[in-house]
Amino acid sequence: MSRARLSLPCALLAALLAGPALAQAPRTVQERLGHPATAKLLIIHADDLGMAHSVDQASFEALEKGWISSASILVPCPWFPEVARFARAHPDADLGIHLALTSEWTSFRWGPLSPVDKVPSLLDADGYLPNLETVVAQKAAPAEADRELRAQMERAKAAGVKITHVDSHMNSLFQTPALIDVYRKLAADYGVPLRWDRGMTLPPGATLPAEQVIVDRTIALEPGVDPKAWLSTYEKLLQPLPPGVYLMVVHLAGFDQEMWGATGDHPDWGAAWRRYDLDVVSSPQFRDFLKQNGFVLTTWKDVARAQAMR
Repeated sequence: MSRARLSLPCALLAALLAGPALAQAPRTVQERLGHPATAKLLIIHADDLGMAHSVDQASFEALEKGWISSASILVPCPWFPEVARFARAHPDADLGIHLALTSEWTSFRWGPLSPVDKVPSLLDADGYLPNLETVVAQKAAPAEADRELRAQMERAKAAGVKITHVDSHMNSLFQTPALIDVYRKLAADYGVPLRWDRGMTLPPGATLPAEQVIVDRTIALEPGVDPKAWLSTYEKLLQPLPPGVYLMVVHLAGFDQEMWGATGDHPDWGAAWRRYDLDVVSSPQFRDFLKQNGFVLTTWKDVARAQAMR
C-alpha cells in the first residue's frame, strides 16, 4: 500500500484527535454573550447615586434614556431613599453598590451605617468616614471594613435594590492586600461581579482570582482636561481600543446650587465636572461616535452571565 493511501486515514485520525481540543477552546466574553469575538463591549457607568438629589436626577434620566448602562449607589448618603424608590420602580436597572469607606467633601459629609462603637477604625476625628483613601489604608481594620460594607449591602437589599455588582468609592478597597481580600470575599458571598480590570495593579501581596476579572480596561478622565475638550478626550481614549470588554466611568449631576454647595471647593469631580460628563453621555454626537466605532453597550448583569458561562 502506498504512502498516498495511508495519508488520508492518518489525516482523519489527526482531525478526530484534535477535535476535542478545538471544541474546548475558551470563548471570549463577547462570544459568550452572543456577539462576535471582534465586538467591543462597553459599560457606561455612573458613580455616586444617592449622594445628592442632583446626582440622582441626572443619573436616572441617563439610565432611562439609555445614555448610560449602569450606575452604583452610595448607600450611606442622604439621598439613598430616592434611589431605593427608583430601583423598586425600575427592577431591570443595572445598579451596583459603590462601597464607601470615605466621605471626601469638605462641607458635605456622611458616616457609617454601623454603630460607631463597632467600627472606630473607620472614623475620622469628627465621626465621619475620612476624606482620603490613604487614611483608610492606614487605619481601617479589615474586620470593621467588612462589617460596614456588608451593612451597606444589606441596607440596599432590604430597600429593594437588585444588586448587579460592587465597586469601590475612591478606590479605597484597592489600597492594601487585606482590603482587597474584603472586597473579593464580599463579591463572592453576594454572587456579583466586582470592578477590576486587567490593567490595574494589585498592591504587593494581594491576589485576585482571574475568573473575577472580566473587564479589560477602565476609561475615565483624570484632572486637568480642558472643559472644551471633554468630549474629544473621551473619544481619543475610546477610539483606539481593540475588541474586548471596557468600563467607562462617569459622574453625573446638574450644574446647580446643591452641587456647588456640596463640592464647591473641589473642582475635580465636582459640580462642573459632573455637568460636563452629563453633556457628553447625552450628546447625539457621542452616541454616533460609539456606533461608528463598533461599541456595543452592555451591563454588569451581562458580565455576570458571561462569568457564569466560563
